Amino acid sequence: MNKKPFIHPYIPNSVPEVKKKMLAEIGVKDIEELYEDIPPELRLKRDLNLPEPLLSELELRRHMEAVLDQNISCAERPSFLGAGCARHYVPAICDEIAHRSEFLTAYAGEPYEDAGRFQALFEYESLMAELLDFDVVNVPTYDWGQAASTAARMAGRITGRGKLLVSDTMSPDRLAVVRNYCHPVMSLEPVGHHKDTGLLDLSDLKAKLTKDTAAVYFENPSYLGFIETQGEAISSAAHANGSLAIAGVDPISLGVLKPPGRYGADLACGDIQGLGNHMYYGGSLGGFIATRDEEKFVMEYPSRLFGIARTSVEGEWGFGDVAYSRTSFDKREKGKEFIGTAAALYGIAAAVYLALMGPQGMRELGIHILQKARYAAMKLAEIPGATAPFAAGKRRIEQVRYSWEELTKETGVDTHQFALRMADFGFHLWSSHHPFLVPQPFTIEPTESYSKEELDEYVDGLRHVAEEARREPETVKNAPHRSVVHKIDESTFDDPAKWAITWRAYRKKHGNPAAEGGTK
Repeated sequence: MNKKPFIHPYIPNSVPEVKKKMLAEIGVKDIEELYEDIPPELRLKRDLNLPEPLLSELELRRHMEAVLDQNISCAERPSFLGAGCARHYVPAICDEIAHRSEFLTAYAGEPYEDAGRFQALFEYESLMAELLDFDVVNVPTYDWGQAASTAARMAGRITGRGKLLVSDTMSPDRLAVVRNYCHPVMSLEPVGHHKDTGLLDLSDLKAKLTKDTAAVYFENPSYLGFIETQGEAISSAAHANGSLAIAGVDPISLGVLKPPGRYGADLACGDIQGLGNHMYYGGSLGGFIATRDEEKFVMEYPSRLFGIARTSVEGEWGFGDVAYSRTSFDKREKGKEFIGTAAALYGIAAAVYLALMGPQGMRELGIHILQKARYAAMKLAEIPGATAPFAAGKRRIEQVRYSWEELTKETGVDTHQFALRMADFGFHLWSSHHPFLVPQPFTIEPTESYSKEELDEYVDGLRHVAEEARREPETVKNAPHRSVVHKIDESTFDDPAKWAITWRAYRKKHGNPAAEGGTK
């Protein structure tokens, strides 16, 4: 009996007769002829190890809803996680505009047929420029890490130098991206910080500035939560050496903090996730780069810049690509860097957010976040065993890194065990780069999305587990007990006979887990 041909409901042209006509049209008898240039030993000669397709929309919807029902969203349970992607409030109008089909489904067009999207992104650039106190802002690229990397490469090309000095309090994830992106064109060297305040050590900076230093990169606020108050001094030191200053900033803080353009930075970069974009499982990141409107800067942007100019009609304005020939879209493999399809849609949402908030709204938001961070610090200071490193810095905004070092010394319970016990009470696990300058760290970011009552509840949970660690340390060490996340002996992953990287590999080693009553 012949097997019924599979016609995929979501992939066009999968009907056998249509495939046959398409192959005949291009003069090919079999689809394998299209892959002749790929050596046979590199081709997979079997079907992919995937589950059977769900052919009806009803089946697919039922399956996806069952999977999603296992997730606990931040709307159901407060999550004070941050460090680059946090739950900020998204006004309904941001979704209403960004989800319009002409924005949601549009790809890179041309001025004569995509003027609306060009204008929307020009307005985004203009609003961001006002916030940052710079003249030029790019169409959003992938994320802060990529924006910082490109800013560093731009500085290298502008100065003709090959070294980047970076603050050692920089996000480890971001540092890894920049290091990878700059290699082998540029090398990175860390600059130390003051142990009491966390601020960049100016003496160490000046000692490490050399004739090969292209730029100095620092973040404000810092990844550890304090505000870097030495922006002008850092920029001045860089300029005295013929180097550039790059400031990594969180735009949501700029309603209360001085913008980078006012303390001497030559380039600024950061992420727009907090400006009208949902977290989307970490997918709504969008990096920005900002500079002065000088040719030496503008011509080094590899990404798109949408500008405004007069048209041939009197009194009419048009929007289009500025100096398109400098981009990787034009130069392709000969471009200075490659920037592909990125995050322009999130830029449109950010433009709506900034237009809605206005200067007063951004100021009120910044004050609110400062107050909430201060309140969180005050409440956490009441919990014995919890400390705030770099307390001498005092000024904090949004995410702040705290420490359980004293509690660990007293009870033997470490920050990871503490977090797993918090999961028993329905709180999201915190993630920290352990130890990264702060021993036994935990980081929280109390944004405007959470109420005082929710923050109090979270602090009460921390206090309860801290007290429990003193009374019954083994209970905390062996957590979680009630959470769907259960404890794994980490030594298991050192024994190849016990772990498996895929279900296929697991079945080969141990048989079908469904037969053991486990997951199929």
